[in-house]
Amino acid sequence: MRLRQGVLVAEDLDAAVAALRETFALGEPYPDPGVAVFGLRNAVLPVGDDFLEVVSPVRDDAPAARYRARQGGDGGYMVMLQSDDLAADRRRLDGLGIRIVWAGELEDIAGLHLHPKDTGGALLSLDQPRPAESWRWAGPGWQERSCTDVVRGLAAAELASPEPGRLATRWAEILGRPERGGEIPLERGSLRFVPGPAERLVGLDLHASDPGRAGEEHDLLGVRMRLV
Repeated sequence: MRLRQGVLVAEDLDAAVAALRETFALGEPYPDPGVAVFGLRNAVLPVGDDFLEVVSPVRDDAPAARYRARQGGDGGYMVMLQSDDLAADRRRLDGLGIRIVWAGELEDIAGLHLHPKDTGGALLSLDQPRPAESWRWAGPGWQERSCTDVVRGLAAAELASPEPGRLATRWAEILGRPERGGEIPLERGSLRFVPGPAERLVGLDLHASDPGRAGEEHDLLGVRMRLV
Protein backbone atom coordinates (compact mmCIF):
# COMPACT_ATOMS: atom_id res chain seq x y z
CA MET A 1 0.00 0.00 0.00
CA ARG A 2 1.36 3.40 -0.96
CA LEU A 3 0.35 7.05 -1.03
CA ARG A 4 -0.38 7.78 -4.69
CA GLN A 5 -2.51 10.93 -4.93
CA GLY A 6 -3.48 13.92 -2.80
CA VAL A 7 -6.68 15.75 -3.73
CA LEU A 8 -7.57 19.38 -3.02
CA VAL A 9 -10.88 21.16 -3.51
CA ALA A 10 -10.95 24.70 -4.90
CA GLU A 11 -13.57 27.14 -6.11
CA ASP A 12 -11.38 28.43 -8.97
CA LEU A 13 -9.86 25.41 -10.68
CA ASP A 14 -7.75 27.30 -13.20
CA ALA A 15 -6.20 29.61 -10.59
CA ALA A 16 -5.49 26.67 -8.25
CA VAL A 17 -3.77 24.67 -10.97
CA ALA A 18 -1.73 27.70 -12.05
CA ALA A 19 -0.53 28.22 -8.46
CA LEU A 20 0.55 24.59 -8.07
CA ARG A 21 2.31 24.53 -11.43
CA GLU A 22 4.15 27.77 -10.77
CA THR A 23 5.25 26.75 -7.27
CA PHE A 24 6.41 23.23 -8.12
CA ALA A 25 7.18 23.50 -11.87
CA LEU A 26 4.64 20.80 -12.67
CA GLY A 27 3.74 19.64 -16.15
CA GLU A 28 0.48 19.79 -18.06
CA PRO A 29 -2.60 18.65 -16.10
CA TYR A 30 -5.16 16.11 -17.25
CA PRO A 31 -8.87 17.01 -17.07
CA ASP A 32 -10.75 13.76 -16.42
CA PRO A 33 -14.22 13.92 -18.00
CA GLY A 34 -15.30 11.04 -15.77
CA VAL A 35 -15.52 13.24 -12.66
CA ALA A 36 -18.57 15.00 -14.12
CA VAL A 37 -20.66 12.23 -12.54
CA PHE A 38 -19.63 13.67 -9.15
CA GLY A 39 -20.57 17.23 -10.19
CA LEU A 40 -16.92 18.22 -10.65
CA ARG A 41 -14.27 19.55 -12.97
CA ASN A 42 -10.75 18.47 -12.16
CA ALA A 43 -7.08 18.55 -13.09
CA VAL A 44 -4.58 15.79 -12.28
CA LEU A 45 -0.91 16.83 -12.13
CA PRO A 46 1.89 14.25 -12.21
CA VAL A 47 4.54 14.55 -9.48
CA GLY A 48 7.06 11.91 -10.50
CA ASP A 49 4.84 8.83 -10.55
CA ASP A 50 2.55 10.25 -7.85
CA PHE A 51 -0.14 12.89 -8.36
CA LEU A 52 -1.81 16.03 -7.11
CA GLU A 53 -5.42 16.56 -8.11
CA VAL A 54 -7.60 19.64 -7.82
CA VAL A 55 -11.37 19.25 -7.99
CA SER A 56 -13.84 22.09 -8.38
CA PRO A 57 -17.61 21.69 -7.95
CA VAL A 58 -19.85 22.66 -10.84
CA ARG A 59 -23.09 21.89 -8.97
CA ASP A 60 -24.20 23.22 -5.60
CA ASP A 61 -25.36 19.75 -4.58
CA ALA A 62 -22.01 18.09 -5.36
CA PRO A 63 -20.48 16.37 -2.30
CA ALA A 64 -17.28 18.38 -2.81
CA ALA A 65 -19.29 21.63 -2.75
CA ARG A 66 -20.87 20.69 0.57
CA TYR A 67 -17.48 19.65 1.93
CA ARG A 68 -15.87 22.91 0.86
CA ALA A 69 -18.68 24.89 2.48
CA ARG A 70 -18.27 22.96 5.77
CA GLN A 71 -14.56 23.63 5.95
CA GLY A 72 -14.98 27.28 5.02
CA GLY A 73 -13.18 27.41 1.68
CA ASP A 74 -10.50 25.68 -0.36
CA GLY A 75 -8.58 22.87 1.32
CA GLY A 76 -7.68 19.21 1.44
CA TYR A 77 -10.34 16.81 0.20
CA MET A 78 -9.19 13.25 -0.47
CA VAL A 79 -6.33 10.82 0.14
CA MET A 80 -5.86 8.15 -2.54
CA LEU A 81 -3.86 5.05 -1.65
CA GLN A 82 -2.70 2.37 -4.04
CA SER A 83 -3.37 -1.19 -2.91
CA ASP A 84 -2.11 -4.46 -4.33
CA ASP A 85 -5.13 -6.47 -3.12
CA LEU A 86 -8.39 -4.56 -3.31
CA ALA A 87 -10.44 -7.73 -2.83
CA ALA A 88 -8.80 -8.33 0.55
CA ASP A 89 -9.33 -4.66 1.41
CA ARG A 90 -13.03 -4.99 0.59
CA ARG A 91 -13.39 -8.02 2.86
CA ARG A 92 -11.73 -6.13 5.71
CA LEU A 93 -13.91 -3.07 5.14
CA ASP A 94 -17.07 -5.16 5.05
CA GLY A 95 -16.05 -6.79 8.33
CA LEU A 96 -15.67 -3.35 9.89
CA GLY A 97 -18.98 -2.11 8.53
CA ILE A 98 -17.33 0.60 6.41
CA ARG A 99 -19.72 1.92 3.80
CA ILE A 100 -18.62 2.35 0.18
CA VAL A 101 -19.88 5.53 -1.52
CA TRP A 102 -18.44 4.64 -4.94
CA ALA A 103 -16.93 1.54 -6.49
CA GLY A 104 -15.44 1.32 -9.96
CA GLU A 105 -14.05 -1.61 -11.94
CA LEU A 106 -12.30 -0.93 -15.26
CA GLU A 107 -9.94 -3.07 -17.29
CA ASP A 108 -6.84 -1.35 -15.89
CA ILE A 109 -7.92 -0.08 -12.44
CA ALA A 110 -10.43 -0.71 -9.68
CA GLY A 111 -11.26 1.70 -6.89
CA LEU A 112 -13.31 2.23 -3.74
CA HIS A 113 -14.30 5.52 -2.12
CA LEU A 114 -15.06 5.04 1.56
CA HIS A 115 -17.81 6.90 3.38
CA PRO A 116 -16.16 9.88 5.15
CA LYS A 117 -18.47 9.52 8.14
CA ASP A 118 -17.06 6.01 8.65
CA THR A 119 -13.42 7.01 8.21
CA GLY A 120 -13.19 10.57 9.54
CA GLY A 121 -10.44 12.96 8.51
CA ALA A 122 -10.93 13.02 4.74
CA LEU A 123 -12.46 11.11 1.88
CA LEU A 124 -10.33 7.98 1.48
CA SER A 125 -9.93 6.08 -1.77
CA LEU A 126 -8.27 2.70 -2.27
CA ASP A 127 -7.25 1.92 -5.84
CA GLN A 128 -5.58 -1.04 -7.53
CA PRO A 129 -4.11 -0.21 -10.95
CA ARG A 130 -3.16 -2.94 -13.40
CA PRO A 131 -0.23 -2.92 -14.03
CA ALA A 132 0.86 -1.48 -10.69
CA GLU A 133 2.95 1.32 -12.20
CA SER A 134 0.01 2.67 -14.23
CA TRP A 135 -2.60 5.26 -13.09
CA ARG A 136 -5.61 5.65 -15.34
CA TRP A 137 -6.93 8.67 -13.42
CA ALA A 138 -3.99 10.77 -14.70
CA GLY A 139 -4.90 10.21 -18.35
CA PRO A 140 -2.85 8.95 -21.28
CA GLY A 141 0.80 9.94 -21.52
CA TRP A 142 1.14 11.20 -17.96
CA GLN A 143 4.71 9.92 -17.82
CA GLU A 144 5.72 12.37 -20.56
CA ARG A 145 3.96 15.21 -18.75
CA SER A 146 5.66 14.57 -15.41
CA CYS A 147 8.26 17.20 -14.49
CA THR A 148 10.52 16.57 -11.50
CA ASP A 149 12.64 19.73 -11.54
CA VAL A 150 11.33 20.77 -8.10
CA VAL A 151 9.46 17.80 -6.59
CA ARG A 152 9.58 14.11 -7.44
CA GLY A 153 6.81 12.44 -5.43
CA LEU A 154 4.52 12.47 -2.41
CA ALA A 155 6.09 11.72 0.97
CA ALA A 156 3.20 12.08 3.44
CA ALA A 157 -0.35 13.24 3.97
CA GLU A 158 -1.15 15.00 7.25
CA LEU A 159 -4.62 14.78 8.79
CA ALA A 160 -5.76 16.92 11.70
CA SER A 161 -8.29 16.01 14.37
CA PRO A 162 -9.28 17.16 17.86
CA GLU A 163 -8.50 13.53 18.75
CA PRO A 164 -5.60 12.57 16.47
CA GLY A 165 -4.84 9.36 18.34
CA ARG A 166 -8.38 8.10 17.89
CA LEU A 167 -8.34 9.02 14.17
CA ALA A 168 -4.97 7.32 13.65
CA THR A 169 -6.25 4.16 15.32
CA ARG A 170 -9.35 4.20 13.13
CA TRP A 171 -7.41 4.60 9.88
CA ALA A 172 -4.94 1.89 10.94
CA GLU A 173 -7.88 -0.47 11.49
CA ILE A 174 -9.44 0.45 8.15
CA LEU A 175 -6.17 -0.02 6.27
CA GLY A 176 -4.97 -3.08 8.17
CA ARG A 177 -1.71 -1.28 8.92
CA PRO A 178 0.21 -0.64 12.17
CA GLU A 179 0.02 2.81 13.74
CA ARG A 180 3.19 4.10 15.38
CA GLY A 181 3.14 7.27 17.42
CA GLY A 182 0.52 9.07 15.39
CA GLU A 183 1.78 7.85 12.01
CA ILE A 184 0.86 5.00 9.67
CA PRO A 185 3.88 4.01 7.57
CA LEU A 186 3.18 2.74 4.06
CA GLU A 187 5.45 0.98 1.57
CA ARG A 188 5.85 4.39 -0.02
CA GLY A 189 4.85 7.47 1.93
CA SER A 190 3.02 7.73 5.22
CA LEU A 191 -0.07 9.13 6.91
CA ARG A 192 0.47 11.49 9.84
CA PHE A 193 -2.16 12.54 12.40
CA VAL A 194 -1.85 15.83 14.27
CA PRO A 195 -3.99 17.95 16.64
CA GLY A 196 -6.39 20.40 15.04
CA PRO A 197 -9.76 22.02 15.63
CA ALA A 198 -11.52 19.94 12.95
CA GLU A 199 -10.96 16.70 11.05
CA ARG A 200 -9.47 17.46 7.66
CA LEU A 201 -6.51 16.95 5.35
CA VAL A 202 -4.20 19.83 6.30
CA GLY A 203 -0.80 18.97 4.84
CA LEU A 204 1.12 17.21 2.09
CA ASP A 205 4.85 16.50 2.13
CA LEU A 206 6.61 16.28 -1.22
CA HIS A 207 10.06 14.89 -1.95
CA ALA A 208 12.36 17.74 -3.00
CA SER A 209 14.42 17.07 -6.12
CA ASP A 210 17.06 19.43 -4.71
CA PRO A 211 17.90 18.37 -1.12
CA GLY A 212 18.90 21.97 -0.43
CA ARG A 213 15.22 22.97 -0.65
CA ALA A 214 14.07 20.49 1.99
CA GLY A 215 12.15 22.31 4.72
CA GLU A 216 10.63 24.83 2.33
CA GLU A 217 6.91 25.34 3.00
CA HIS A 218 4.06 26.73 0.92
CA ASP A 219 0.46 27.36 1.97
CA LEU A 220 -1.60 26.59 -1.11
CA LEU A 221 -5.37 26.12 -1.31
CA GLY A 222 -5.59 25.91 2.47
CA VAL A 223 -3.05 23.09 2.68
CA ARG A 224 0.51 23.30 3.99
CA MET A 225 2.85 21.79 1.42
CA ARG A 226 6.34 21.05 2.66
CA LEU A 227 9.39 19.90 0.73
CA VAL A 228 11.28 17.09 2.44
